Amino acid sequence: MKVIVFDSHSYERLAFNAANVNFNFDLTFLDLRLTPESAFAAKGFDAVCAFVNDKLTRETLQILKSGGVGLVALRSAGFNHVDLPAARSLDLPIVRVPEYSPYAVAEHVVALIQTLNRNTHRSYNRVREGNFSLHGLVGFDLHGKTVGVVGVGKIGKVLAQIMRGFGCRVLLCDRTTDERFARTHGCQYVSRDELFRESDIISLNLPLSPETRHCIDEAALGKMKPGVMLINTGRGALIDTQALIQGLKSGHIGAAGLDVYEEEEAVFFRDLSSHILTDDILARLLTFPNVIVTGHQAFLTREALRNIADTTLENIRAFERGAPLVNEVPST
Repeated sequence: MKVIVFDSHSYERLAFNAANVNFNFDLTFLDLRLTPESAFAAKGFDAVCAFVNDKLTRETLQILKSGGVGLVALRSAGFNHVDLPAARSLDLPIVRVPEYSPYAVAEHVVALIQTLNRNTHRSYNRVREGNFSLHGLVGFDLHGKTVGVVGVGKIGKVLAQIMRGFGCRVLLCDRTTDERFARTHGCQYVSRDELFRESDIISLNLPLSPETRHCIDEAALGKMKPGVMLINTGRGALIDTQALIQGLKSGHIGAAGLDVYEEEEAVFFRDLSSHILTDDILARLLTFPNVIVTGHQAFLTREALRNIADTTLENIRAFERGAPLVNEVPST
């Protein structure tokens, strides 16, 4: 099988090459993102491997199909960047990695919480400049605080257990409930409004869909406790960024930790250190001392990268052998 991997990075190539020892596929890695303009590079390949910021539009998929591609293997859990009706009409199966390491993402949530709470990012910069003042660095005990987990899949459940370990009260909110999990781990399912009203810290662990897009808007932010800390490692467009900025400016939002951003496609996974940042909204976010933005790195652990590579190549092998595609994305 000839497989072309778009939008690949050095750390991914290491993981895929290591995993490929067990598969022996012919792998070709490209820095280019997959777009209608770059899709022609896949001509003659059996499968395409794509990432979250690749543009799998109808036009892109048509070009892939006409070039002989039989499978699109996403190395991500999310698939909101794929035109699924188009894929179905082209008889082009889309497979994904439904899970890789819930611990990686949940632990990154905690890293963001503790960095914002204890101001370690500010302290680090001060000390490097010889400033050992503690002024403005006061945090709070996590013990006894209320943490709201919105989206209680594998990541949300791991996060809930971690925060219970800190001695936090944990509130859960999801379309479906797992009362056994809640009882076992001392958590409680509540309505979204109650979670907003009661939580000192709120973590978003939702996929992006038409129903969840901008679910955190001006109205939702207004329901939250003054001074709330908001963490998003789900998808950027869960939050209306303009509304978040207004909440930060007014002081109603006490802190924000963002590993995702709704316009991240033009910025994340690229070195722009020698360029002018032209995204005015992101630039404004970065001016707040109580905001931390990380570049979609919550998944970035050795274990997660290994799992992503293994599952992606297993998906491709199943296609090669004509076996059931257990990780195929539903067409609707």
